[in-house]
Parts: sequence; C-alpha cells; structure tokens
Amino acid sequence: MKLPVYSRYDHLLQLIVLPLYIAVLNWLLIREAYWESWTTFGIATGITLIDAFFNWYINNGIALKVNQMHPDPRQYVVRAFRRFAATGISSSLHVIVLFFIYWFIHLSGFEPSLSRLGLAVLFTIVIVAVVVVTYESIDSFGYWQKSQREVDTLTKAQMQAELNALRQQVNPHFLFNSLNSLITLIGENPKLAETFAEELSSVYRYLLRSNDSPLTPLANELEFLQSYYHLLKTRHGEALSLVTTIYPGSETKQLPPLTLQLLIENAVKHNIILPDQPLTIKLSATENQLIVSNNLQRKASRTLSTGVGLSNILSKYQMMGQSVPVIEDDGREFRVTLPLV
Repeated sequence: MKLPVYSRYDHLLQLIVLPLYIAVLNWLLIREAYWESWTTFGIATGITLIDAFFNWYINNGIALKVNQMHPDPRQYVVRAFRRFAATGISSSLHVIVLFFIYWFIHLSGFEPSLSRLGLAVLFTIVIVAVVVVTYESIDSFGYWQKSQREVDTLTKAQMQAELNALRQQVNPHFLFNSLNSLITLIGENPKLAETFAEELSSVYRYLLRSNDSPLTPLANELEFLQSYYHLLKTRHGEALSLVTTIYPGSETKQLPPLTLQLLIENAVKHNIILPDQPLTIKLSATENQLIVSNNLQRKASRTLSTGVGLSNILSKYQMMGQSVPVIEDDGREFRVTLPLV
C-alpha cells in the first residue's frame, strides 16, 4: 500500500520534527526515567517512533481529504482550521493509546498520571498546530508562485499578441499608401510606375520578413530605408531629400523593425513637399540612440491618419520594456529620438 504523502517536504519535516517530538513527548510521560535507563529509552523510543510515523501518515491522509473538500486557495482559513481540528484529535488519540501501551507493558520508570497525559496531549496539539501552519504556508507560497507564473505567462502572451498585432498593422497601412502612390504614377509616368512596382515588391519582401522578430539591426533598417526612399524619390523627385549620419559601430545596434519607415512616412504624409518647399529628413545615429528629424511645413489641411504611426512605435518600445522614444516639436523642426538596444 502506498503511504499518503502530502508534500515533497514530508521527509525533511519528519527528520526535523519527529526526533524532537519523540524526545519531549516521552520526557513528559516518563520524566527522568526516560534518560536514566537505556532499556526504557530504547523501548519507549521504538514504540513512539512507530506510533508517530503511522500517525504522521494518517494525518497526511486527513489533510489530503480536507484539501479535496476545500481546493480553492482562498479557503486557506477554513482548510487550516479543519486540518488542525481533525489531525489534532487524531494525534491526541495516538498519545492516549501510547499512554495505555506503556501502562499495559509496565514500562520501567513509567508512572500513570493524568496530569502527565494532559501535558503530553497539549504538547502534541502545539506540534500539530506548528506542522499545519508550516504546511499551509508552504501551500500558500506554492499557490502564489503558481499564480505568478500563470500571470507572467499570460502577460507575456498578451504582450506578444499585442506586439504581433502592431507589427501586422503596419503591413496594410504601408501597402495602402504605396498603392495610392503607384496609382498616381500609372497615370503620370507608366515607365516610372513599372520601376516603382519592382521596388515596391522588394520593399514588401523585407516588410514580410520583419514580422519574424521584435528587433532588427540598424544596418538592416538602413538598407531597407534606401529602397523605401527610392520609392518616395520616384514620386517627389528633388523636393525630397534624405541625409544620414551614422556613428561607426552603431549599425549593429537594434530597434523595432519598420520604425524608420513609419517615421519617414509620417514626415511625408503630414508635410508639404514641393520643389520650392523641399522636405529634408535627417537621420543621425550615435552609439546608443538614433535621431530622426525633418523641417516642419505642415499641410494646410491635416491628412487623414490611421493612427498607427508614432503610437505604434511608442507601443513597441513599451511592450519590450525599453526606454520610450522622445518626441520634440519646436514649430520649426520635428524630431524623434529613438533608443538603440
């Protein structure tokens, strides 16, 4: 028959509690004679050890049954009280049985005394209370750890789902604007429209690959940006310029994919781009940050926004636990400072 084991700490607690319990319990029942005679010590210790061992596992069975009746971690008060009451009664009965065994076998040095029996029962109840509190504390801590792991898992899953949604959100947003540009070029210059379509295909391949990872090296973003800038340049000509200044070594730093594309698109969407009012976009990368800025010449009527630009970038950094980008607007220049990871 398999003995009921309540906790993986059972054997450890037995090694700590049982020797102390057996020694003190026998001293309360037999007093000095327990230590003065090796015969009395051996017989009493052996009988008590067997009794305490089986009592421990009987109490384990009781505790497991109580747990089945009150499985909710929030019921710890009711569960602890019922365990204490049931195991306290069980253990007290074992002490009484032990008392009568000593009396029946006429154990040397043992003198039947109700006061000694009362002290032994009281001591046993105290030990039961200590064991119940210890187990309940272990259970509560285990429930708390499990809950924390579940919360952490759900939080990470939610954050990953939100991050994936944001990354997927870029695709239709980018495609919508690019197709608008392509439609315009088809009417104005079919040959340029063909070149634009080829570049768009190349850019979109990178855009699809960008969904595979939450971060990408700056070098990859800059390479992609050149292709994307070519699309914009095809439409706007000399009215649009891009100036990049990259600190040596910063290319290996990382940032969320398509961040630069969103910032460039944001600048193009909300500013006038004409030969006599050119838009200049500057990229400046230092060791730990990337600054993207453009001169401000806002359109008279605000362009309809899908709301996935700057807020998308901020959300990506927040969900990855990184420093939030700094956005500055002094009326002449719009600037976004991005942390490089």
